[in-house]
Amino acid sequence: MNSKNLIIIFLTTLMAVLGVASITPAFPSIIKHFNISPTQVTLLITVFTLPGILLAPVVGILADRIGRKIILIPSLFLFGIAGAGCFITNSWEVLLVLRFMQGIGAASLGSLNVTLIGDLYEGKKRGEIMGYNASVLSIGTAVYPIIGGTVAMAGWQFPFLLPLLAIPIGLFAIIWLKNPEPKKQYNFGEYLKNTWAIINRKTVWGLFIINILLFVILYGAFLSYFPQLLEERFQSNAMQIGLYMSLFSLFTALTSSQKERIDKFVSVKKQLNISFILYFLSMLLLAAVKERWQLFFPLVLFGIAHGILIPTIQVL
Repeated sequence: MNSKNLIIIFLTTLMAVLGVASITPAFPSIIKHFNISPTQVTLLITVFTLPGILLAPVVGILADRIGRKIILIPSLFLFGIAGAGCFITNSWEVLLVLRFMQGIGAASLGSLNVTLIGDLYEGKKRGEIMGYNASVLSIGTAVYPIIGGTVAMAGWQFPFLLPLLAIPIGLFAIIWLKNPEPKKQYNFGEYLKNTWAIINRKTVWGLFIINILLFVILYGAFLSYFPQLLEERFQSNAMQIGLYMSLFSLFTALTSSQKERIDKFVSVKKQLNISFILYFLSMLLLAAVKERWQLFFPLVLFGIAHGILIPTIQVL
């Protein structure tokens, strides 16, 4: 198997989580700079993720009909260029528009990386690579808050330079990526009929609901408001916020890297149940913490839950 393919997949995964994980430590600084409310600053996440919701079906159809590579490469370029544009602007409204454009570029990254794994690997190897990919994702979400928080000490806008890394990745994909593109072409009506037959099952709808719950917990409770909790309750600066936010991802990476071992001892259904119990306990503890050292326990629980759930959902 071409190792360069795997490098491109992992680099794409790192870009898929960069757009949120790197900027959230700067939220308190952004609130002060633009004189906006904590609720308004979460629009930076909302407008970024909205294209992913709206365009996910379109991206899937296009990737199946015209190929993964021809969707992936322009997405990486748009993600990088629009992200860097956020660095230049000093208008809140323009910043939201640029984040929306960046979200259009990001819409395919978090799904095509998994699709490429499905194209290139089968059976147990596929599950193993999914686990590694989840570990890479977790490493990104662990490192980006630290990097974002550090560069945000120089100014709220500096984390928005990081998406420029997507441009060389796009160039590498042009040269290196050798993926078996879909060969059989259905007419559009047949394509939709076959797709609906796959989707319209209890298990698939259940996974959709789990994904929605996951995004509410991760993007709503944790990534949007945890930085503000740290700033208001503990007067943490951007670098400290990044360090705290990275802690859960370290445990996510450790847990997801053990996916193969976990599968031997715990059924998939139990893995899903365990992860949401741990999420629940983590949120309760985070709401109650009064001292900095108390943050350790809920963040570890959150990280383990995430490390179990992400690769399990992707494999299913």
